[in-house]
Amino acid sequence: MTADIVLEEAALAPAVIDIEASGFGRGSYPIEVGFVLPDGEAWCSLVRPEPGWVHWDPTAEQVHRITQDCLQRHGRSCREIAELLNRRLRGLTVYTDGWAHDYSWMGRLYEAADLLPSFRLDNLFVLLDDARLAHWDDTRQQVAQRLQLQRHRASADARVLQETVRQLGQKPLR
Repeated sequence: MTADIVLEEAALAPAVIDIEASGFGRGSYPIEVGFVLPDGEAWCSLVRPEPGWVHWDPTAEQVHRITQDCLQRHGRSCREIAELLNRRLRGLTVYTDGWAHDYSWMGRLYEAADLLPSFRLDNLFVLLDDARLAHWDDTRQQVAQRLQLQRHRASADARVLQETVRQLGQKPLR
């Protein structure tokens, strides 16, 4: 893919997904999945943990503020979430800023659902050249402040990521 095509795609607001998790490392699992489509439509759901999913990091809970009790009461099954993702994201390339972790957590979700994704997950940063990547942190912070999204939730995070890519894709290089 040439840099011009990548930047053109970036300016068109890509589909972005974000996953909140029980923590990092071995045994961690997805607890919330959210995405934003190119047209701005967003979706988010808590994930009800599978019986064998026991890893829980209290530090991660302090960040996302989602309790285990909340997941049990309000979470949807892995099957229900995977089916919805497959319907809504079918055929798309969906981007994430935490590709290594999100790929693993998405794999866990789909394995529990006994399904395969109908979409492709890719690293968000392939959409930007090095010159634009150098402005990532500052632009992301500005976008987050401008959007003033109150909750640290997967769909809100996905919206910030999408808008950051869109802004950087339109930004003239200096």
